[in-house]
Amino acid sequence: MNRFELVVPCHFGLESVLKKEIIDLGYDISKVEDGKVTFIGDAEAVCRANIFLRTAERVLIQVGRFKAFTFTELFDKTKELPWEEFLPANGNFPITKANSVNSKLFSSSDIQSIVKKAIVERLKTKYKLNWFEENGNKYPIRVNIIKDEVIIGIDTSGDSLHKRGYRSIAGAAPISETLAAALIMLTPWKADRILVDPFCGSGTFPIEAALIAANIAPGINREFISENWNNIIPKKEWYDVMDEAHDVIDKSVKTEIQGYDIDAKMIRIARDNALKAGVDGMIHFQQRPVAELSHAKKYGFIITNPPYGERLEEKADLPAIYGALGKQFKALDSWSAYIITSYEDTEKYMERKADKNRKIYNGMLKTYYYQFLGPKPPKKQM
Repeated sequence: MNRFELVVPCHFGLESVLKKEIIDLGYDISKVEDGKVTFIGDAEAVCRANIFLRTAERVLIQVGRFKAFTFTELFDKTKELPWEEFLPANGNFPITKANSVNSKLFSSSDIQSIVKKAIVERLKTKYKLNWFEENGNKYPIRVNIIKDEVIIGIDTSGDSLHKRGYRSIAGAAPISETLAAALIMLTPWKADRILVDPFCGSGTFPIEAALIAANIAPGINREFISENWNNIIPKKEWYDVMDEAHDVIDKSVKTEIQGYDIDAKMIRIARDNALKAGVDGMIHFQQRPVAELSHAKKYGFIITNPPYGERLEEKADLPAIYGALGKQFKALDSWSAYIITSYEDTEKYMERKADKNRKIYNGMLKTYYYQFLGPKPPKKQM
């Protein structure tokens, strides 16, 4: 069976989480770079990566990686790649994205045009055709150039993997499903510990936590563009991996996950999203302001994405919001809090310095993941 270099993009700053996920799936890492991890895998690995990886943005089959300083080099080296091994004669192969960072070649439209021409010229020779109808299955091609190194890959996912299929409506400042999962996985939270999100919005943190607790694969309820690529991935691989995903689900797990929000409409949306994700019975959503955050049990976790105040008119509200969060957290004397935000006065209003602080890019916005650690619970008696 063919083996591929699979390039998996992720949020900047979270490469270590994705790397661990891939290793846990049983694959060998070949490269870790800013915003992506590359590993070796076969057709089954393409299916398993798309269905099981919680922190990946998409899965690309790398067709080539090379240096190019001129458009002539880009054309010639792209043309040298074995495109006929991936693209059938009737394949539809748009260059869906080209981006360039710190490179001699920087025009996205020119990069797309030249890569497309080079592929066409290669396929003309191999298929003995002068015109390609492109009326078959779609094989989206993405080009990434960083410091003059070109990576060309075919996107096996289609829609970004953060689109799990459960969130049709989001709040005003939503956190993506992949980022939420990664942030949960950066904590020591396990299903037997309490988790509360006091700013739950559309429910992303609680839902992703429930999916993790019940071992429900994030891609189990969606489709992937490469499901129709019978020339690369036999249909049986998809069926077998989906069977595997269903076999490992454990909805009998006992867990306590709660989501609060001051907005009743968002609570209704969060409940609907949890129902679509199949975890509605595992989460308690409630309309509640952060000033009423409390819990009788010890050693719980707050994992949350509070308002950032990105709009000027909202900034005035932040001291009261973060002040209330800090006050209620202080009363939860054995709890830990994990907060992603761009608000610079977070530690001031939490009234303590974060034990750990991690810079993470949420889209183009630089945020910080403040980690306020509580004591470890006593070990259970055997």
